[in-house]
Amino acid sequence: MTSEGARSGIPHFFLNALRIVVALMFMQHGATKLLMMFGAESAAEFLTQRWFAGVLELYGGGLLVVGLFTRPVAFLLAGEMAFAYFMAHFPRGWVPVMNGGELSVLFCWTFLFLAANGGGSFSLDGLLAARRAAKTAG
Repeated sequence: MTSEGARSGIPHFFLNALRIVVALMFMQHGATKLLMMFGAESAAEFLTQRWFAGVLELYGGGLLVVGLFTRPVAFLLAGEMAFAYFMAHFPRGWVPVMNGGELSVLFCWTFLFLAANGGGSFSLDGLLAARRAAKTAG
């Protein structure tokens, strides 16, 4: 297995692009809940389930954008999306397109992919791994 900092090429360009674009999309959900952006009519009340989800979405998404602690953060966010699916969507039926849970499922599986593959070379994780490798080699 190669280190985060040693990865390059077209597949890793798309790994980085996937991480950044998905994280930016995810952050919008947190900004809606916490900051009343993008047409939200009210912010989540402090320390409610909706508030915790907003914190995870906004700040977890931010960590993924820069690629810091990518694997554990992505795993945590995948769990949040699985929880969201089973709490909010699954009771209305098991088919995501019929219960409105498509985004939860897509985010969940994308975050699991990132948890397994890391943030890529264009990430703070990749930069830190490259520095560790350079210190070890020299």
